[in-house]
Amino acid sequence: MRSRQARGGVLIAGGGFAGGYVARLLGRAGATIVSPENFMLYTPILPEAASGTLEPRHVVVPLRQMCPHAELLLGRVRGLDEAQRLVEVETEDAGPFELEYEHLVLALGSVARTFPVPGLAEHALGFKDLADAIQLRNRVLRELEAAAAELDDVEAESHLTFVFVGAGYAGVEALAELSDLVADALRYYPGLATTPQRWVLVDAAPKILPEIPTRLGDYAARELARRGVEIHVGTTLESLGPREAVLSNGVRIPTRTLVWTAGVKAHPLLGELGLPLDERGRVVVDELLRVRGRERVWALGDAAAVPNTRTPAHVDPPTCQHALRQARRLAKNLQGDLEPYGYRMLGQVATLGRYRGVADVLGLRFRGFPGWFVARSYHLLQLPLVSRKLRVVADWTTSLFFRRDIAELSMLGHPHRLGDSDAE
Repeated sequence: MRSRQARGGVLIAGGGFAGGYVARLLGRAGATIVSPENFMLYTPILPEAASGTLEPRHVVVPLRQMCPHAELLLGRVRGLDEAQRLVEVETEDAGPFELEYEHLVLALGSVARTFPVPGLAEHALGFKDLADAIQLRNRVLRELEAAAAELDDVEAESHLTFVFVGAGYAGVEALAELSDLVADALRYYPGLATTPQRWVLVDAAPKILPEIPTRLGDYAARELARRGVEIHVGTTLESLGPREAVLSNGVRIPTRTLVWTAGVKAHPLLGELGLPLDERGRVVVDELLRVRGRERVWALGDAAAVPNTRTPAHVDPPTCQHALRQARRLAKNLQGDLEPYGYRMLGQVATLGRYRGVADVLGLRFRGFPGWFVARSYHLLQLPLVSRKLRVVADWTTSLFFRRDIAELSMLGHPHRLGDSDAE
């Protein structure tokens, strides 16, 4: 099999938030990134891409711009030979080959965590990447069209019923943004003026947004309830059909749209590489971010169980904030400045739709408009590249003066073949 040397001797498996930032921070020392996409997705603002507040291209950052001194290979890791320091990579165009490394960084990220709920795989929508966000936007807009065409009032109401399972950041922010989209779009559907909407949030935990201080979480729950959102905590999804969701508390919800945001799990490839894993399938690393028992293999982000010297009671949660700090430490460790990783979280933020949010920053707590402003400012600060920041600011500014776009783009990326016709 063909082989080549990783640039700078550093091979980074994964071009997400963690891997992309390691490569960026290594600078001219160089690295080779293996990623199935040529961009890094900035997940905290993904809900705004789904709602149309942000242009979808603006929530991603091209890796070649973000990491100008790194080599990018579009492909997937398929195997690891630690003895020979070789990683097998498969690309769509160049086929399989091997990469030699001096240091291997595993930043494969995570995938959606699912459970064996009847009908979940067949009927639910995910919300993990950009394709999921666009699919969700298209589904919501298509359901508005279906409700407008429906002659039966009960059926029309089921088209306007949206269920979100998972009340962490992703679920709460996505529900809030999509409900704003529907509220704005309904002005163009006068026939639906009297048709009730129903937004439902479900979580097995005893409260929503358990990651943030209780007082802010309670405010978020009250704000959503004020907007008419049904909140079912301490509740799970029992089954899902094409027209109905059944909850563990016995509630049956007629719906055509259920969004699954109930957590993530480490990338399943990690289980095939022969590395030490914890009970959740994450790579076990030491305080230097080095895989336990290995000298030249490192891991971070959602793919790793990272011990934190500042919070020794538990490993880091899978958030972008922690992945960025891990990347900063790992980049220095790879360059010989070995120090244990330690980071105390500065705060947490969440948006609740238009002009509403919560924020806990350095012990100061904000809610309502101040919370929304702090949350947006924080995300803008963390977004790499000045050009991307300006694009996002332009989108946000535009949304202040113009009504939200409601074009449904289900054909995006799926063109008709030449010679096909819709005239039939």
